Amino acid sequence: MKKWFLLPTAAVFILSTLSVTADGTEKTDNDGTEESEELKLGIDVLLEERIGELEDKNVGLITNPTGVDAELNSIVDVLHEHETVDLVSMFGPEHGVRGDAQAGDDVDKYIDEQTGLPVYSLYGDTQKPTPEMLEDVDILLFDIQDVGARFYTYIYTMAYAMEAAGENDVEMMVLDRPNPLGGLDVDGPVLDPDYSSFVGLYPIPLQHGMTVGELARLFNEEFDLGADLNVVEMEGWERQMKYDDTDLEWVLPSPNMPTFDSAIVYPGTALIEGTNVSEGRGTAKPFELIGAPFIDGTALAEELNELDLPGVQFRASYFTPMFSKHEGELSGGIELHVQDDEAYEPLETGLHIVKTIHDNYPEDFELDDFFDSLMGNSWVREEIENGTSVDEIIDSWQDDLEDFKQTRNDYLLYFDSVTELQTSVEAFEEQGAFASEEATRELLTHLSAVEQFEQQGDMAKVVEHMDSFYHLLDNQQENEQISDEAYQALTEEANAFMEQWQ
Repeated sequence: MKKWFLLPTAAVFILSTLSVTADGTEKTDNDGTEESEELKLGIDVLLEERIGELEDKNVGLITNPTGVDAELNSIVDVLHEHETVDLVSMFGPEHGVRGDAQAGDDVDKYIDEQTGLPVYSLYGDTQKPTPEMLEDVDILLFDIQDVGARFYTYIYTMAYAMEAAGENDVEMMVLDRPNPLGGLDVDGPVLDPDYSSFVGLYPIPLQHGMTVGELARLFNEEFDLGADLNVVEMEGWERQMKYDDTDLEWVLPSPNMPTFDSAIVYPGTALIEGTNVSEGRGTAKPFELIGAPFIDGTALAEELNELDLPGVQFRASYFTPMFSKHEGELSGGIELHVQDDEAYEPLETGLHIVKTIHDNYPEDFELDDFFDSLMGNSWVREEIENGTSVDEIIDSWQDDLEDFKQTRNDYLLYFDSVTELQTSVEAFEEQGAFASEEATRELLTHLSAVEQFEQQGDMAKVVEHMDSFYHLLDNQQENEQISDEAYQALTEEANAFMEQWQ
C-alpha cells in the first residue's frame, strides 16, 4: 500500500499554496490550503466536454445500473433524452441492463419499457455482439463499474464487444470509472491460457489494479482485438484512491455486491465459489459470510485469528442462506471484519480461509473445477491438497506477476508525476540541505530524464532512471552532500512515486 509522506515545512508551504483546476492546471487557493481536483467520471467528461463525438452517429450502449453520472442519472436516460444523440440499441452484461437478473441467469432479447429500445443480452449463449446486433450501430459505448478482480465478468463483455466492433468497423468508446480497490495493488497468479473462460479470458493476475479504460487499452494491444478504441478518461482520480476515498455513491455492480465492503473482500473470498462452502450468497453479506453446515464457526474463527492476518478480524457466525448453496440450512462459519483496508490482503486472506477449512474438514470439504477457473490454473488447488503453505504458494506466482506489472505499466492512464519530487528537491535546496549546487543539479538532471520518459509513456525507462536517482541519493548521503532530513524525505517520496509502477 502507498505510504504517504509529509513534506518538510518549506515544501509544504510551496505545495499548499497550489490547487488544481478542472483542466489539470494549478491555481492559488484563497485560504492557502491544497484543494484537490474534482473527480469526474468518464460519463461526465463525455457529457460536458466530448458529446460532439456522438453527433450524427447511431449509438449502441453497453451498460447496467452502475452507468450513472455524478448526479446518479442513468446513462440510458441521459443519452436517450439528449437532443444530439441517437441511441438506437442497448446491450446487457451478466445481470442485465437494469440489474434484475441473478448470477448465471440467461437474459433474452427484449424491448426496454422506458425507452422502447431493443436490449440484447451479452451473457449466456451470446457473449459477443453479432453482426446483426451491430448492423445499425456506428459507435459502441461501454459504461459499467468494475470491481477490480479478474473473474468479474464485465471486463470480458467489454473485450468481446471490442473484438466485435473491430470486426464490424464500429467505433468503440469506453467511459472510464475508478477501480474500487485502487490502482496500486496487483496480486495473484497470472492466468494460464489453458484455463481461459468467461471468468478469466486473458493472462492477467487475479487482482489487476487497473481501471476498465486501462484494461481496454491493454486488451486491445496485447491480445490483438483490433478495435478502433477511444477511452474517455476520468479527471481527478489518483491511483491510491479506493472507492471510499471518493465522493461517489456506491451503486450495486451486481446483486451480490451490495457494498464497498463486499468489493474489498471479493478477490479472496470469491474463491469459496469453487468449493462446497457457501460464500454468503442468499444472505445480507455475500462474500463477507463464509460457512457450511459441517463447519464449527467458533473453532474456525479462532484458528484464523491466530494467523494474525493483516487488517482483518474473524468473528464466528451462523447463518441460513435464502438461496444458492446450503439454501435453508443453518451453516456455521465466519464473518470477515476488515478493520484496515490499507493493510488488508484479500487474496492471502482468501487462500488462508480455503486452506484452513480444507485442513480441518478433509472428509467434508470439496474443491471443484470452478476453483481452478477462478484461480486461472490447477496448481494452486493441487498445492493446497498437498499441504503446501500459503506463503509458498504466493511465492510461486511472483515471477509471472512481476512480468505482468512491466506490461501493465505501458497502459496506465493515471499516475503521480515526478514533478512533485522535483519541487521537493528545489525546496530542500532553498533550505540549504545540499552541500553544493552540483548535488542539487545532479538530482534534478536525473528527474528531468524521468519526466521526459514519463511524458513519452516509457515506464520501463522511468523505472530505470529512478533506480539511478536512488543510487545518487545514497552516494550523496555517504559523501555528506545532503542532510539526513532531506535524504530520508526524498527517499520516502521517491518510494511513494515508484509504488505505482512496481
